[in-house]
Formats: sequence, C-alpha cells, structure tokens
Amino acid sequence: MTTYITTPIYYVNAQPHLGHAYTTIVADTYSRFRRLCGEDVRFQTGTDEHGDKIVEAAEKENVPPREYVDRISAMFRETWPLLEVVPDNFIRTTEAEHVATVRDILQKVYDNGDIYFDEYTGLYCRGCERFLTEKELVDGNCPDHQIPPQEIAEQNYFFRMSSYQQQLIDHIKSNPDFITPERYRNEVLSFLSEPLEDLCISRPKSRLTWGIELPFDETFVTYVWFDALINYLTGLGYPGGEDYTTFWPFSEHVIAKDILKPHAIYWPTMLMSMGVPLFKKLHVHGYWNVDDTKMSKSIGNVVRPRQLVDEYGIDTLRYFILREMSFGLDSSFSSKAIVARQNADLANDLGNLYSRTMAMVQKYRDGEVTAPGQPGAADVAFRDAVETMILSYREAMGAFHFHRALQAVWDVISMANKYIVVNEPWALAKDSQKAELLDSVLYNLLECLRIVSLVLQPVMPIASGRMAMGLGLEGESEATRFLDAGGNWGVLVPGSRVKPEGPLFPRLESRKKDDGKKEKPHSKKVKQVLQSEEGLIAMDAFQKLDLRVAEIIAARPVKKSKKLLKLTVRAPEERTIVSGIAEYYQPSDLVGQQVIIVANLKPVKLMGVTSQGMVLTAREEIDGEERLVLSTVSDIVAVGSRIN
Repeated sequence: MTTYITTPIYYVNAQPHLGHAYTTIVADTYSRFRRLCGEDVRFQTGTDEHGDKIVEAAEKENVPPREYVDRISAMFRETWPLLEVVPDNFIRTTEAEHVATVRDILQKVYDNGDIYFDEYTGLYCRGCERFLTEKELVDGNCPDHQIPPQEIAEQNYFFRMSSYQQQLIDHIKSNPDFITPERYRNEVLSFLSEPLEDLCISRPKSRLTWGIELPFDETFVTYVWFDALINYLTGLGYPGGEDYTTFWPFSEHVIAKDILKPHAIYWPTMLMSMGVPLFKKLHVHGYWNVDDTKMSKSIGNVVRPRQLVDEYGIDTLRYFILREMSFGLDSSFSSKAIVARQNADLANDLGNLYSRTMAMVQKYRDGEVTAPGQPGAADVAFRDAVETMILSYREAMGAFHFHRALQAVWDVISMANKYIVVNEPWALAKDSQKAELLDSVLYNLLECLRIVSLVLQPVMPIASGRMAMGLGLEGESEATRFLDAGGNWGVLVPGSRVKPEGPLFPRLESRKKDDGKKEKPHSKKVKQVLQSEEGLIAMDAFQKLDLRVAEIIAARPVKKSKKLLKLTVRAPEERTIVSGIAEYYQPSDLVGQQVIIVANLKPVKLMGVTSQGMVLTAREEIDGEERLVLSTVSDIVAVGSRIN
C-alpha cells in the first residue's frame, strides 16, 4: 500500500497559529499511522508565497516581498520540529522548480484551448484575492472578511472551468469518499447544482507584479490559486518524476473548510484539463475557536504553536487537539479544557497505568519480564479486548476519526486500570502459591502497555517512545511491532528487563487570572496626595476603568447616521462598539487595526444599535477644522491586553 498525504501550503501573510498546527499535526499523525501499517508514505507541506496580500504585508513592514516571504516561510519550517512534525518535503511556490512547473502547465492548458482572453467586470475581494458572485455575499459583504468587495473592470485570462462541471459532478457522485466528511461533499454538490462560471486565472502586471508570469503573455501574472494548487504535483517531480508515478494515484489532501471551493472545484477541473487523474481523497476539517471566539487568518489569531508547546508540552498538545475535535466539525480550545485532558486522560489514566505497572514489575520481579502461566478466561477476555481495540483503532484512524480511535485506546487503558484493582497484584505477591497468577497479571499489563505505546506513536511520539524504552523495546521496528500486535499476543520476551522512566505526564494547574496576591491598599498619606488637588481623581478611581487592546474585525455604517460606524472588535471576546468616526475613516480601512477601548462601560443604544464599550480617539483642531485619530499601541500585541 502507498499513501501521499499533504497539507495545504500555508499563505505567508500570517505567522503560524493553532489552525496551521492542527492541519499539519493531522497530516503528520496520518502519515505516521500509515507507516505503522507498513505502507510506503510521502508527506508534504510548505508555503504559498505570491499574491496581493503578500505585497501588502511586505509593504507594511517596508521590505521587498522576497525578503518578507523568506522570513515567514522560515517560521513555518522552524515550527514543525517543535510539534514533532516530520514532513518528507517542504515546498515553496517561489522555488524555481515550482515556477517552471506552473508555467509548463499553464502553457499546456492554454494549448488545449481551455484558457481564453476576455474583459470582465466583477466584485473583487482583496482578502480572498478572487472575484465573488452576488450569491456569495452576505448583506453585500464578503462572508469571510465582513467588508463589501470592490467592483473591478479589467481584461484577464480565464480558465474554462465550466466545461468540466458535469464531469466533476459525475466523479463526486460515483466516488462517495472523494470528499469527506459527507457534509462537505454535499456542500460542493449543492454549489455545482448552479451553472459554474469560468475562473479568472490572471492578474495584470499594472496591478500586481509579485507572481508567476504567464508563459503566453508577459504582461500578466497567474492567479495565486492556479499557482498554489500545483504544488501537490511539483513536490512529486511532475510529470516525469518517479515519485509522481509512485505516489500521485494515492494522493490525499487535508484542508480547512475555508478553502473547500478551490480544492474541490478549481483543482479537479484543472487536473481534468491537464489530463491528470484526480487525487484520491479530500479531507476537510472545521475551525478552532479559542475560548469560544472564532479564530482564523482573516481576523488574526491569539494562539501560537510555540506558546502551546512551552506551556503544555508537545504530546499533550497533539493529544488534545486530536481528541477534542471531531474531524469536520468546529471545536474550542481553552486552557481549562487542555489542562483537564492532561490531568484526567494523560496523568490519571495512562500515566497512572504505566507507573503502577512498571513499579510492580520492579518491586515484585526485580524488573524482569516473567513468563505468563496458562491463560484463564479472564486473561483471554483481557487480550481479546486489546485486539478488538486495535481493529477499532485502525478503522477509525484510516477514516480520520481520530477522536474515536483515541476513545477506543482509552477504553482499554481504563480496563487495564480496573484489571489491576480486580486482581490485586499486591495481594498475589504475598502468596507464594499464586506466583504464576501474578506473573500472568504483570505480563498482560506489560503487553497491554506495549500495544498502547504503539497505537499512540502517531499521536504522541515522544511519550510513546519513552514507554517503549521503559519496556525495553527501543530500536525495534515499529511497523513490525504494530503488525505483530494485530494478531500475536506475547511479543515481549520473558527474561528481558524493563527500565522504569519517571512520570510520563505531570499534573498541570489551571491558569489563574491573577497571581493570587491581593493589591496592597494605599496608605492614608498617598490617598491624601491623590485627592488633594481639585479636578484630579484618586488612583483607585482610575483603576476601575478596564482599558484593553482590541482588534477591529468588521466595520459598517450605521443606518441614517453620517457620523457613526458599527464596529465589531475582539478583546478577546467579540463585541459591538458604535463610534463617531465615520467622517474620518472608511470602513474598509479599519479592518485589522488595533485600537484601545474602554471595555467596562455600561451598554447604551445609539441609533438603534447597542454599543458595548468605547473606542478611544485623539481629538485635534487645525485652522478651525476638527479631526479624530484612533488611539492605538506602538507595536502589535495580543488582543485583550490590558492598558495600565
């Protein structure tokens, strides 16, 4: 068997965050699982580095686009080892090999008659870097960026995507597993039930130069998606590479739901035009919220992978996100939830089972793996439960039901902990006539731990490696040991020795909102100074103001008002604030800006809109003309940070 698993190549207009980490850990886990099954596996990730937003981001930092993309791409490459992610290939769209492949494919599709030149007037969203249709808008706004797209009229090249609509529908219907989970397959079919428009695949150099030049017209560069999607072929040496021949028929893409349309419609139709077989599967996952607040690239992020690893550890993070999210649905990340998983599942259940078993083998058998006696009914039932778990695990992992696979493993861990309580090895150790029974109990527990360490290797590589080392299995073929576990109980060799490790997972304390220290009251003398001058306020009165850094994620005019704008901000929770800055700022210019707000004002209604705070501004008057300037901070900081 062969597997080619990919992540999307990540757009370098943002640094790595939890969403990127999840997608990449999923692909890494799946690649490790397939290797355990003895398959030939190739795992690819990388970065997408062309387009409008890259130029915009580079301009904000006052650096050339190339310098900017080199720096951010390096951040992604350096993040994956922190998460124990081990790709076989890391691809960049600025690499010469990729540029050449894209140009060759563009020429081929052009020669096939599937690219034509035309003038087009459409609604262009700069954030999405594509034209939107009227039916995609929500209240006239882009649904992802919450601002109205700009109407643009220009000449461009178009890909005859509509020519392949029925062929794509037929393929999806005849291959139920082509897009999973099923809800996304249904979403794509629903979209395809309407006539499909052709795809604009160029941008004039008068508007954008940072891109791959069209081979048949040097005055245009290619649309970023037509460039980016081809990475899946470039990374295999398409068209003549041995890896392409070996792996492409078994290709599986992992993506988040926000890029479903390019992967489920643009990409298959491009492949059809090229005469290349379609990829095997498209796996689509939901969004991560942070403390129940939506998190995405378009509105910024608050959680970085390095922060998570530093605070919780690699294995805990990998376990949590795979166990907590039902693949395909949205899920919520919080400190409270990950600490609960660490303490209950990892420290109490798995950690306790491992520590107790190793301690008993050390205490009662001097660390030696002893031969089990003739198996009784309880022993057979125990082994059967473990092998049933393996079957459930393999099926669930293969179907991207990671939470179900881990639940099956934890059912066995729970059973093993109960097995200790029921058999009371400490009591058996006191009765010399029950030595054989004690040997069987200890051996069963060690074999259970051996198998648990194997099935957890794709999820928690460091912890599973420590478990294997403690069991004396380091250096043994993981694939062989996993296949043995599927049908052979008794791989541990009597007479070998265990090597006890320290605790696998220490307990974590929940974060506290403060350090628990009470603020010292001001002395009478200080209070007198603070209150002595007329017009001044006491320090404790000022401290009642909750000033925070917020990010504007949406802005729109308030109906029937020339001065008011309705702002949606994160600080870090979402809230609505009405601000009288409409005469000084365009709504589209505000999205993404960090501002300072008063977060604890009593809500009031302004022109029918409830305002939950105040945005601070500086007011100045020059030659009789007044203007308002938003107050902000001198550097980008985490939203919700307090102003002291």
